[in-house]
Amino acid sequence: MKVACFQGFHMSKQFDVIVIGGGPGGYIAAIRAAQLGFSVACVDEWKNDKGGPAPGGTCTNVGCIPSKALLQSSEHFEQANHHFADHGISLKDLSMDVSKMVARKDTVVKQNNDGILYLFKKNKVSFFHGRGSFAKAVEGGYEILVSGAREESLVGKQIVLATGSNARALPGTPFDEKLVLSNDGALRIGAVPKKLALIGSGVIGLEMGSVWRRLGADVTILEGLPTFLGAVDEQIAKEAKKAFDKQGLKIELGVKVGEIQTGEAGVSIAYTNAKGEAQTLEADKLIVSIGRVPNTIGLNPEAVGLALDERGAIVVDGECRTNLPGVWAVGDVVRGPMLAHKAEEEGVAVAERIAGQHGHVNFNTIPWVIYTSPEIAWVGRTEQQLKADGVKYKAGTFPFMANGRARALGDTTGMVKFLADAVSDEILGVHIVGPMASELIAEAVVAMEFRASSEDIARICHAHPSLSEATKEAALAVDKRTLNF
Repeated sequence: MKVACFQGFHMSKQFDVIVIGGGPGGYIAAIRAAQLGFSVACVDEWKNDKGGPAPGGTCTNVGCIPSKALLQSSEHFEQANHHFADHGISLKDLSMDVSKMVARKDTVVKQNNDGILYLFKKNKVSFFHGRGSFAKAVEGGYEILVSGAREESLVGKQIVLATGSNARALPGTPFDEKLVLSNDGALRIGAVPKKLALIGSGVIGLEMGSVWRRLGADVTILEGLPTFLGAVDEQIAKEAKKAFDKQGLKIELGVKVGEIQTGEAGVSIAYTNAKGEAQTLEADKLIVSIGRVPNTIGLNPEAVGLALDERGAIVVDGECRTNLPGVWAVGDVVRGPMLAHKAEEEGVAVAERIAGQHGHVNFNTIPWVIYTSPEIAWVGRTEQQLKADGVKYKAGTFPFMANGRARALGDTTGMVKFLADAVSDEILGVHIVGPMASELIAEAVVAMEFRASSEDIARICHAHPSLSEATKEAALAVDKRTLNF
């Protein structure tokens, strides 16, 4: 790090690379750039409950990590409450201490925050706690102001923007995080609500709905689209919907939400159902999960002429370059899926491009996961997409009810589905609903990245007994030669 004097008397700390945002895209970009020999600064404003730094972005603080902690706790409760008896385990007076569950979630989050700060120190990344914004372009780079407990002025030759996204609110119904909750408030509920309403049956809606349904809440999810999980392979989505219906998760499709009123009694949601009938849903709390919007609040893009699109996202090309020389953007604040691992891959690729290397991100092999029970995971194209594109394909499925390990686990819901090119047999998509789908999908991602055929997976030896055998069998099913079903 060098200290340079520019116009006036203030001193600016100078870096090769400045990353604004310490979420998955940002902190990974900073670490990779440091590994490549650059002097690097990362600016992030997230605070913990004591006002200290909490890098990791939405994912670590109010997204991926805390939601998985709550899902794990609620899954343990569900197993103890409904399934331990099948294993000969008897329990009396079972109860859930929600405050302790939330405290454990907070501990998991802090461990991840501290882990990122450790990685910065290990890789000699200078961390600045505060909000980063553009001040102006200067000779050889850009001046970045850090607004926080300490005001800082930094100058970077290369700037990587990784400012993430914010929850989208319903028009006219702002989040108060007490009755009308975003993902942030949903993770801070202090007691099991008797009735919980959610608007949006996407990832957040299904995961948070599952947490509180398991703990005893009466959960209703309202979804505007007429189909359930429209981005998921239709056969897989139908299988998941059957499981959720059986669990008691109420999902209403094709609704039109009207006026929402809050009061001492809770929340009242007026809506029209798929039949056009006027309905009212009364709930103790409402979680709104209707998507996310790119976050450029306080970035001051106009100071340097940074281009944004009509959604407020930063405009980038296929290699994450903005319209400004030496300015890059990654993750939720740019086009593409709002996924933590997509942001990480872009962060690595940008750092390598800055170093003159050939960073690579293949959008066609980015896996998607919904961490419900059963889990839902997929990579590549769905059957409906292949039909729409006129691609000739072969399909093979294998149910977990025919898998020995799934039987031993006591979790036989769902299936693995392979889609392969009808002529070349190249794998075009793999879709899983069932136990540990989030882990099983990795094999499919590797296979597709190497342009493997379904025959390749069918010929690979898989450990027995294992859930991964269902992957092998589904690949065999493409050629109609399963061995165990």
